[in-house]
Amino acid sequence: MQTPSLFFWIRHTMPSSVTICKILLFLMLVLTAYIIFMASENFSKKSSCPETPLKTITEPTETDLRIKKIIEQVDRQIPHRPFSHVNTTTSATHSVTKIINPKTTYCRGDQLDILLEVRDYLEHRKQYGGDFLRARISSPKLMTGASGQITDFNNGTYHVSFTLFWAGKVSVSLLLIHPSEGASALWRARNRGYDKVIFTGQFANGTSQVFSECGLVLNTSAELCQYLDHRDQEAFYCVKPQRVSCDALTHMKTRSSGVSYLSIKEKNLLHVETMREKCQIGMKSPIPSGYSLQGKWNPAFCKLTQLSNVDVINDCLKGKLIYLMGDSTLRQWMDYFSKFVKTLKYFDHHGSGAFKKYILLDPERHIHMQWKKHGPPFVTNKLYSFKNNEYITREIDRVAGDRNTAIVITLGQHFRLFPVDIFIRRVINIQKAIRRLLLRSPDTKVILKAENIRELHNEAEQVGDFHGYIQYLIMRDIFQDLNVGIIDAWDMTIAYDSRILHPPNNVIENQINMFLNYIC
Repeated sequence: MQTPSLFFWIRHTMPSSVTICKILLFLMLVLTAYIIFMASENFSKKSSCPETPLKTITEPTETDLRIKKIIEQVDRQIPHRPFSHVNTTTSATHSVTKIINPKTTYCRGDQLDILLEVRDYLEHRKQYGGDFLRARISSPKLMTGASGQITDFNNGTYHVSFTLFWAGKVSVSLLLIHPSEGASALWRARNRGYDKVIFTGQFANGTSQVFSECGLVLNTSAELCQYLDHRDQEAFYCVKPQRVSCDALTHMKTRSSGVSYLSIKEKNLLHVETMREKCQIGMKSPIPSGYSLQGKWNPAFCKLTQLSNVDVINDCLKGKLIYLMGDSTLRQWMDYFSKFVKTLKYFDHHGSGAFKKYILLDPERHIHMQWKKHGPPFVTNKLYSFKNNEYITREIDRVAGDRNTAIVITLGQHFRLFPVDIFIRRVINIQKAIRRLLLRSPDTKVILKAENIRELHNEAEQVGDFHGYIQYLIMRDIFQDLNVGIIDAWDMTIAYDSRILHPPNNVIENQINMFLNYIC
């Protein structure tokens, strides 16, 4: 399998221009798919027997209508593409690319435009779009990289645009992650059911424990414990153990059910074939949002200061109250801070397990930083406490807020296994909670960290990056009008090519540096 890779040399002829010395064009579209079983997270308790997500009123709410509208919009972008044979699906090898209006001289900041024409295995041009593609430019020797913007003309052709941020030898890769037929199958399969993950709740029963089935939806006639948030229409359920109170739920763990809604043919199709203004809260993040140069992240829309000195970081954090809310990709920040800023010490909050609440303190500088997992679904085969397990919206509602308070939120990895309405509802509810917070405390700084890309694997149906990308676009759309800061971890992890759920320290360092620029 080949991949179209454009290699060309950009060198300085004067301080403001760069010149192409060579152009070598190779076709290098690589089919890829993803999976890893992840490690990722508030409510009143009652009993009954629901078979669908919580609905307490007959008429659809405003949030229900927004969810329906968003899903319909995504449906239109991912039409159903049935196929009878793999030969009629998109082929990386037979697809072709060409540079649009090639120049002999490019200036830094110019656009490099490429036309991609996708063809099937019979070398016929496809008549429709919908392929899940990833575009990236890089200069490995300079440790640079940036993503490209892809426009789908829905006729088998794509326009791919790159901003030339730096000078040097540049390679351009266009990856065919999934053909349109595979993307269509993934979207259909995602929204078929809630049973890809088995939740097991642990209830305290005197000196012993009782285990029971739990989930976002339970198709059973048994009596259920309902853990409800009526205001935000969020719900989680457990089968009520005999002679045990619903309030006795203490811990939760998960495992894969092995359920798949893909046909054998679809699974085979998805198998891997091997000087600007200072960054500030409220700035709009474009696509691509930036690039990496010599290992450092450079936003395309603002000026970033490298805060790598411990004393400078301590001065930035002094007097700050920082809440990290979300999954383990944010908990990585706690580990980084504790190792790099030696005066920040872990405070024992008397929790248990890897997903307990974590707190870092520096009493002398009055720094308080904490991480707490988000509410269900939180997917991990490790047992975790279900006590004080609340939705991010409720956590936000309890924050008083002021100019020294900062909140960082990330969401998505644990939602990839479920129909997208669960994710959309959660994001809308978080948007509402942020609006309430900014009304009572407009000086509070709120930062959203997008999802990371993750490992390439062969079970894309579960947690593949196709699902993450849809969530990334949905989240950008819902939060576009809020006065928040954006850390585009999706773009960053593409640029760094860190195909791992928990990226290495150099990527975490650059995420944190952007966070510090927002709050200091």
